Amino acid sequence: MLDYEGDTHIYLQIAAILRERVAGLPAGEPIPSEAEIQEEFGVARTTARRAVHVLREEGLIYTVQGEGAFVGPSTGAPRKQRKVPLYQQIASDLTEQIKAGKYQPRRPIPGETALVKQYGVARETVRRAMALLRERGWIYTVAQRGSYVSQKDSWPET
Repeated sequence: MLDYEGDTHIYLQIAAILRERVAGLPAGEPIPSEAEIQEEFGVARTTARRAVHVLREEGLIYTVQGEGAFVGPSTGAPRKQRKVPLYQQIASDLTEQIKAGKYQPRRPIPGETALVKQYGVARETVRRAMALLRERGWIYTVAQRGSYVSQKDSWPET
């Protein structure tokens, strides 16, 4: 429980909580992201960042650009993969459905609103999944019409 009225900065209190948590974790284990810390403790991103910085300065964790923060010193420690982001899970699921024939080439896939409802995620998450599918060649989008499954010869090698 954070003490907002006390004499210790909030980021130091969060760092103390995180310090206890990482004490029992093996090297290479991912720690919560700044966004997860922000959400859990109801603090600003800067506060979460400062808490992580304290642990990094103490040598308890290390960060890898684009991957996150991990337990232990940075000297070649093994890293466990973080959970696959939701948008990638959705893109993989839709890819499997396309390959299985649920969605046929040159036929529409469900729109953003339907996918938001189906997967219970934010619209931006669905947009990122759709962008990934477009990038990889699984779908294409027609303005004012929607997204369609690409021709089979446009599909990536799997």
